[in-house]
Amino acid sequence: MPQSLQFALQNHSNSSEVYIYITGLAIQHNSQRCFIQANGKELYFPNDVSKVGSPLEVDCAIPLGPPGNTVCVTVPQLAGARLWISMDSKLTFLLNPGPGLVEPSVLNPGDPNAKVNFGFCEFTLNDAQLYANITYVDFVPLIPIALSLKTASGALQHVAGMPPDGLTRIADALRTQTQQDGWPWDKLIVEQNGRLLRVLNPTHGGAVGANFNGYFEPYVEQVWQKYRQGANVKINTQAAPGILSGSVNRNGEFVVGSESFPKPTTADILSCNTGPFVTGPSPVRNAIIPRLAAGFVRTAILSNEEQPSSPDTFYRQNPTHHYSRIVHENNIDAKGYAFAYDDVQQDGGEDQSGKVNDGAPLLFTVTIGGHGAQASSWRPQEQFHQHLVNQQPVHQQPAYQQPSYQQPAYQQPSYQRPPYQQPSYEQPSYQQPAYQRPPIQQPPYQQPAYQQPAYQQPMYQQPTNHQQSPSSNDQNNRPGGRHEWLRTTIQRISQRILK
Repeated sequence: MPQSLQFALQNHSNSSEVYIYITGLAIQHNSQRCFIQANGKELYFPNDVSKVGSPLEVDCAIPLGPPGNTVCVTVPQLAGARLWISMDSKLTFLLNPGPGLVEPSVLNPGDPNAKVNFGFCEFTLNDAQLYANITYVDFVPLIPIALSLKTASGALQHVAGMPPDGLTRIADALRTQTQQDGWPWDKLIVEQNGRLLRVLNPTHGGAVGANFNGYFEPYVEQVWQKYRQGANVKINTQAAPGILSGSVNRNGEFVVGSESFPKPTTADILSCNTGPFVTGPSPVRNAIIPRLAAGFVRTAILSNEEQPSSPDTFYRQNPTHHYSRIVHENNIDAKGYAFAYDDVQQDGGEDQSGKVNDGAPLLFTVTIGGHGAQASSWRPQEQFHQHLVNQQPVHQQPAYQQPSYQQPAYQQPSYQRPPYQQPSYEQPSYQQPAYQRPPIQQPPYQQPAYQQPAYQQPMYQQPTNHQQSPSSNDQNNRPGGRHEWLRTTIQRISQRILK
C-alpha cells in the first residue's frame, strides 16, 4: 500500500468557481488534524488558538478552474477524511482552543456556511486500503458528486451519483409524498432566496420543524405482533455468530440469539444509534444491530423473515423511510449512503452505499457536477414503492433526458510526483501550566451567642419586729455566753435602785 495516493479532481459543473478542501487525521503524523494546502501537496497543521472561532492561518481552498478542468493532488494516508466541495463561494473553517476544528454545518443557522452551496464525500486511506463513499446521511447537496477508483489490477470501480438536476427531482418527490401521506417530508427542503440549496435527512428534521414523532410506531407494532405469534426472524450476522433466530418473548422484548431489544421509536429508527440500537461491549449484539436497524429503516423485516434481504424488498410497505427511498431512486446507479447502515447487504449482494475500496489503489477520481457521471442502465425514479400496502398513487416522474454532453477523454497528465517532503512542522511542546493552588477561603468564625441565664433573686426573709425571748440554748450560744447575760442583768437592777 503506498504512503500516498494521487487524486484527480474534475470540474464537470457549469461553474468556474468550484473549490476543494481536504481534511483528515494525518496517520503518519500522530493522527494530527490537518488540511491539504492549496498547492495540492503540502500539509497544514493548525496551531493552537486562545480564542473560540479563530480563523485558519492558511487558505487551503484548492480551485478547480473552469468547467472541464482537472486538478491532481497528492494525498498522504488520512483517517476520517472528508473531501469538501463548494460552488460559487469558499467555505469557512474555524478553530477552537485545542486546537479543535469547527467544520461547516447545515444545522446551525448562525454557521457562516449555512447559505453556501457545498457538499462532501468521505474517505480513509491507510496501510490496508482506500475506502471512499458519497454520503447523504446528513443531507443531499445541490452539487452532484461521482467517484471512480482505478486499481493496480486494472479494474475500475464507479459510483455515478446524481444527475445535474438530481436535487430538484428529490425535492419534487418529497413534496409529492407529503401530499400523499401528510407527513412533513417537504419541510426537509432548504431554499436560499427562493432557490433550492439542499435537502436534510429526517434525522435532522427538528432543525427545520419537520416532526416525525410517532411515524414508525404502527409498523413496529405490526412487527412485534408477527414475531410474538410464532414467526421467527433469522438474522445473518455475517460474522462469527452466524445466523441467529429471533422472536418476541412474554416480556415484550425482541430476543435475537441471547440479545434482547425493546421496541424502537421513530427517532431510534431514523438515527440507528439510540434506544435498542446503541452498540456496546458485546460483539454479538454489535453484529445484530446494523442488520436489525436496516430491516426497520427499509421496512423489510415484517415481510421478510431472513435479514438482510435483497434490494427488491426495500421500502415496499408504508410507513417507510421515504427520504432514503427517494434518494436511491434519484441516484443514477441507485447507490449512496442514505442512512447510517445503508451498507448492510446480503452476502454477495449488490452494494447500496455508494462506496469504492481496494487494497491496491492507483488513481482516485472525484467528479463534480453530474455531467460526467454515467451509468449504462439507469431508470430514473424506479418505483420501489409500487407495491405499497395502501396502494398509494405512483408519482410518474418525467423521463430524464441525459444532456448531450461529450465527456472528454481523460488524459492522464504527465505528472512527476516529487518525493514527499516531510513538512518541517514542529509540534510546540506542551507547557504544563504551573499549578496555582487556590487560597482556601476560611469561612468567618461566628461567635455563638451567649445566653446569660436569668438571674434568680434569692428570696429575702425580713425578720419580724417581735423579738422572741431567746431560749436558754440561744442565750448560751450568744457572744459572751451566760456570764455576759448575768452582768447585763445586774447593771439594769442597780440602775433601778439608784433611781
